[in-house]
Amino acid sequence: MVVTLDDTKRSAIAVKLADVKALQELIISNEETLLGQINDSEIQKRLQEMLDSDRKNLGVIETVIVQYGIQGEPRKATQELIEKTKEMMQGSELSLYDKFAQHELLKHGQAMTGIMLHKAAQVVGADVDIAFGPLNTVNFENRAHQEQLKGILEQVGTRELTGKDADQGLWARVQDAVAAFSGVVGSAVTQTSDKKDMNVQDLIRADHSKVNTLFTELLQSDNPQKIQEYFGQIYKDLLAHSIAEEEVVYPRVRAFYPEDKVQELYSEQAEFRTKLDEIKAIDPSNSQFKDKVKQLMDAVGDHIRQEEFDMFTAIRNNLSSDQSEQMASDFKAAKAKAQQEMGVVS
Repeated sequence: MVVTLDDTKRSAIAVKLADVKALQELIISNEETLLGQINDSEIQKRLQEMLDSDRKNLGVIETVIVQYGIQGEPRKATQELIEKTKEMMQGSELSLYDKFAQHELLKHGQAMTGIMLHKAAQVVGADVDIAFGPLNTVNFENRAHQEQLKGILEQVGTRELTGKDADQGLWARVQDAVAAFSGVVGSAVTQTSDKKDMNVQDLIRADHSKVNTLFTELLQSDNPQKIQEYFGQIYKDLLAHSIAEEEVVYPRVRAFYPEDKVQELYSEQAEFRTKLDEIKAIDPSNSQFKDKVKQLMDAVGDHIRQEEFDMFTAIRNNLSSDQSEQMASDFKAAKAKAQQEMGVVS
């Protein structure tokens, strides 16, 4: 049996990630509901911008889940919270201020959970830390959104209590607070434009970084159990990655990438699968195990260099940003399906 690293810890993280995704969907639902209940044009504008950002962030979260390689299900308590919150948001028992207050609390919880997951990733393993990198985008944007929501709460609450607007400097103060996060958010991979997703090069490169980290960790370890666990993660990650590339990427690049190079990529990945099965049959304490892993690492390295230096250039030169992002979405979906079929679910 191929085992993955620290299964208990990683499965717990997978469940928490599933909670984050489910709550992000709730955040989007809340904002859609609130947009239909607010008449203030300034608040509508800010809320719409927040909604657009949160839709992008859902894609980032989905990317992190696929890069992580273990899929979980949201907890029952989370599902119950979601249903209760939707009911409150759509009902008439709460004032508009109360609804925005509930939404701000949800944003705060999402931001703190994201930060906690990032810290947990640093503890569990370097490969997880790499996979979770894009989550920082969501964390910082949620914190910036909190500042926007504080301004909205001040305006809505003042109106409900007095019938008058808050002071004229409100939105300037909000913008100053948001600006504190803009340097970090502006550098993030998906948030500086109208991009809906990472492009396919970003996703493939992230996979490459993760597997290289796993190879390094394995070869530096002297613990047979840890070596077996590192290999288990490499095994599952490489299989899911290769299936997604062969289903989505290689067929599409054939139109503009030399056929002999496409065939070489297919052949190399078939060789990887053979090598993976050979290594799986060797005891990790056997000296041959690391020798075989080193051979696999070298072969994967050559494969990575061709993709990143040649194939990526061809993609950039022949596909539009939208086409590359669509390929990324399809790659991500194919990889998630492969992970599910391999049983990479907590």
